[in-house]
Amino acid sequence: MMENACDAACRDIDALLECAIDQLELDPLDVDYARNQLMELLDIRQFSPSGALDGTGEMDVSSALVALVGDALEAGLVAEDDVASFADRVLNVLSPSPALVTAYFEQIEREDSSIDAMNWLYDLCAANGSVHRKQLETNPHFESHGLVVTINTAKPEFKNMKKAAAGNAGAGGYPQCVICHENEGFAGAGGAGKRTLRTIPVELGGRDWFWQFSPYGYFYQHGICVNAQHTPMKVDKETMGNLLDFVDRFPGYFIGCNAALARIGGSILAHDHYQGGGQLLPMHTARVLRAYRVDGYEDVTLEVLDWPGSAVRVVSRLRSEVLEVSELLRAAWAVYENDAFHIHPYDESGARQSSLSPSVIVTDRGYEMSLIFRNNAVSDEYPDGIFHAHPQYYPVKQEPIGLIEAQGLFILPGRLVGQLAVLEEALVRGDDAVPEEIAEFAPQWEELVETLEERDRDTVRAAIREELGSVCYRILENTSVFPTKEDLANFVGSVEGIELEKL
Repeated sequence: MMENACDAACRDIDALLECAIDQLELDPLDVDYARNQLMELLDIRQFSPSGALDGTGEMDVSSALVALVGDALEAGLVAEDDVASFADRVLNVLSPSPALVTAYFEQIEREDSSIDAMNWLYDLCAANGSVHRKQLETNPHFESHGLVVTINTAKPEFKNMKKAAAGNAGAGGYPQCVICHENEGFAGAGGAGKRTLRTIPVELGGRDWFWQFSPYGYFYQHGICVNAQHTPMKVDKETMGNLLDFVDRFPGYFIGCNAALARIGGSILAHDHYQGGGQLLPMHTARVLRAYRVDGYEDVTLEVLDWPGSAVRVVSRLRSEVLEVSELLRAAWAVYENDAFHIHPYDESGARQSSLSPSVIVTDRGYEMSLIFRNNAVSDEYPDGIFHAHPQYYPVKQEPIGLIEAQGLFILPGRLVGQLAVLEEALVRGDDAVPEEIAEFAPQWEELVETLEERDRDTVRAAIREELGSVCYRILENTSVFPTKEDLANFVGSVEGIELEKL
């Protein structure tokens, strides 16, 4: 090994250790131990102190790691195909153990607040690489038609509806699935693995769950709360009680659950889990079309939302009343049948087709439980789902519409970055027809051409974003199980045990 390459690696290690003290809770008493672990990873037998550990560094962990990886590659200490695994192992050495993470978290929660503790955990997970915050910040992101639209350039597109219909990401073996707690620290079969994954315990409904932040979050502090037991997803009264337990502890977050139906988001139906985070989604602040008082419940308001999907909101300062009214609606919807609307609670095999996607936040008004009515029936015309994105919108979005999108945050596939660039160039040039390589975008092309009066780049780019927002809005309309809000209000008014008085 060249002498200067060894010196550079030693300098990088010291810089990384300094960053880890500041950003990864590395105890100064553990510095020599951590340095020796990194030397072993690099097979460095001699160390030349660089003097970097003087407390004056301004680098972050990510930048220091990039420098170490670059110098290690140049010196032949790391192979190109081992970079991801090497980086993962380095960060794991520098990260606090799961037990220490929990201890730090609970101390911050006691001394400050639960949200301060979540903020600390999120920053730690971003620093140790288990959360790819920079990727989230660089994804295209804009608002249109009352929705938030993002293009996730890291997440692979999931279009296989047969796989979605299976609804089971469990592969057996160890860990049983990709969200089991046994993934914490798991090296995996290759690549980065989950060595730096850190979770915190959460008790819901008297049972053990745990929280972890998503590696490629869809929004600020996006994470999942997972049952400690590998047990199938479900939506029932206990589910909604669990969601209320979560916001009781973390009142600055929202938490929700997919409908536990194949083809409706939630590809991991084999393991019960919820999604949430530190950012309100558009549906949480949707305008109210109709509001009712519920007789027999002293503090409940039931609201029909001005929303492209079929959704209502149950509001009360009394947790027990929110839970009771929400359960009445859930139970009624689970068996509701309407041939005219193509709504059938079970398919021909007897499998359930109707369920709710509940989501809860805490506001000045009290608990706000949003309920989205979902059904995954199919037909000859719509074999991927009657209440799914219709085929003319597949070029933009073919994946199942899960909880996050049903609440107005659309995660579009990364391929769109290149495809929309081709579309933009063709429109700016004044082409007469959609380019052949993106021929599937013909419906969107026609709508754009009809509305565009000018074809300068800024106007075209803005028009494409508006078109994307319009398509996403129409996809949500496709998911609506009731044709009109009047039909939705009629259903709510027909639920046994709910007597409504219009406000």
